[in-house]
Amino acid sequence: MSTPGSSILRDTVTVVLAGGQGERLYPLTAVRSKPSVPFGGKYRIIDFTLSNCLNSGLRRIYVLTQYKSDSLNMHLLEAWSIFNPALGEFIYSVPPQRKLNNDWYLGTANAIYQNLNLLSDKKAKWVLILGGDHIYKMDYLKFIQNHLNTNADLSISCIEIPRDGANRFGIVGVDENNKVTSFVEKPENPPQIPGRKGFCFVNMGIYVFNALVLREVLLEMEAKRIKANDFGQDVIPFMVKSNASIYAYKFEDENKKYQPYWRDIGTLDSYFASTMDLISVSPEFNMYDLDWPIRTYPYQYPPGKTVSHEGERVGRTLNSLICDGCVVSGGLVERSVLGPNVRVNSFSYITDSIILNSCNIGRHARIRRAIIDKNVIIPEGYEIGFDLEGDKKKFTVTETGIVVIPKNAILPE
Repeated sequence: MSTPGSSILRDTVTVVLAGGQGERLYPLTAVRSKPSVPFGGKYRIIDFTLSNCLNSGLRRIYVLTQYKSDSLNMHLLEAWSIFNPALGEFIYSVPPQRKLNNDWYLGTANAIYQNLNLLSDKKAKWVLILGGDHIYKMDYLKFIQNHLNTNADLSISCIEIPRDGANRFGIVGVDENNKVTSFVEKPENPPQIPGRKGFCFVNMGIYVFNALVLREVLLEMEAKRIKANDFGQDVIPFMVKSNASIYAYKFEDENKKYQPYWRDIGTLDSYFASTMDLISVSPEFNMYDLDWPIRTYPYQYPPGKTVSHEGERVGRTLNSLICDGCVVSGGLVERSVLGPNVRVNSFSYITDSIILNSCNIGRHARIRRAIIDKNVIIPEGYEIGFDLEGDKKKFTVTETGIVVIPKNAILPE
C-alpha cells in the first residue's frame, strides 16, 4: 500500500551539482573534482550527499559533472550502481553537452537550465537540487513535505549561525512565518531571524522547486536576457523581486549531536580539521549511527592489522582511523587517518596526519601534520612536517603548517 511519502518520492527528481573545481583544495583536486576528494578514510565527499538521498528514499538522481570528472564517474559506477531502472530508479552522470549553445556549465542555475529536458512535467513534479561537496546528514523527505505544506514555489534549506560570522555567506531574510523576504550574498548587515536575535539564516545550497515553476523562471530570465547563471546570485533574488512564494526551511540535523553539523570542506586547512575531528573521543560528525548508514565503494581488502617483531619493532596505532588492507608493521601511528591498503614499515612514525589509499611509508620515515594523497611511496628515512621551510621548497604547505603531497608523487630517495 502506497503512502503519501512514497508518492512524493516517486514524483521527485534529485539533481546533484558535482562539477566543483575546488581550487582551494589543490593539490587534492589536481586530478579530481572536489566532490570526489576522499574524506574520512574510506569515503568520497559526494558519498555523504548521496547517502542522504538513499536514507531519505530518493532513488531518481542526476549527478551533473564537469571538472576532471573521471574519478567521480568511476566512483559513481563502482559504488552507486545500486538502483533498478526497471523500477523507475536511476543514478546518471550528466556531463556538459552544449545542448543549447557552446557554453559549458556557467553556474548552478545554468547547469539546470542546460538540462531542463531531464526535468519535464512527465518526469517530475518537484526538483530537489543539492550540492555534492558538503558533509552533513539530512532527511530530504521532511524538507520536501514541508515544501508541500507551505504551498511554496521554492523552498530553501537554511542553517542558523551567529550574526557575527554571517557576512561570509548568502543570507536568507524571512518574516515570522519563515516566508523569504530577502536574499543577499555576503551582506555587511545581515538580517536576523525574527524571534532569534543575534542569529541569521544561511543558505545551504539545498533547494526544492516545483518543477513547472523552475522551468518557467529559467525560461523567463532567458527570454528577458537576465543573467541566470547562479541560484544564489541571480535566480533567487529575481524570484524574490517577482513575489514568488519562497519559504525557508530550518535545517533539521540527523547527526544526533547537540550542535547541527554542516561543513563545506573548502580549504586544505578545513579539510584537515574536519578529518582530524573524526578521530576525537566524541567526534562532531557521527559516522557510527547504524540507523543512518553512509555508503561508499567497499574495497575488497583484508582487515587492517598491526604487526610486532622481536625487540623494538612494535606495530602500534593510537587514537587513529585504520581502514581495511592497512598493515602497520613495527611502526607507530598516532592521531592519524590511514586510508585503505596503506603500509607502514618498521621504525616509522606518523602523527596527526592523513594518509590516503595505497601509500607505502618506508622504514624510519617520520611524518607530522601532513596530507599524503594516494599511491605515494615515502622513502626510507624521509621526513615530512619537521622542517617546514624545507618542505615549502618541495610541497604545498598551508597557512597552519599542513604539508600536502599530491597523488602519485615520486619522492627522491
